Amino acid sequence: MIRFKIIDKIPAAFRNKYILTIIIFVIWLILFDSNNLISRYKELRELHKLKKDREYFSSRIEADRKKLHELKTDNDNLEKFAREQYRMKKPDEDLYIILTPSEDRKNNRKNN
Repeated sequence: MIRFKIIDKIPAAFRNKYILTIIIFVIWLILFDSNNLISRYKELRELHKLKKDREYFSSRIEADRKKLHELKTDNDNLEKFAREQYRMKKPDEDLYIILTPSEDRKNNRKNN
């Protein structure tokens, strides 16, 4: 009699074996399956991040290709690049380097 009282307290929808099977199946998919929804969500987030990274690096590659083409074809651009990036100078010139505080900190970290 006690058993029947407990079963009577369960809503009729949850006593149906088909609905109970569907509920167990959904819980299994959400939590325990190798392709569960939690893992799928994490993988989709990572996929989205990787696609953004691919777009970023593709644009950087294209910009570097254009810059390399400019350097290979124009001597003025090559000289400008060498002066700015590698601080090259002509023998009769003086070179003064003015750094911002952030650049100064970055150089100090590299040297230490």
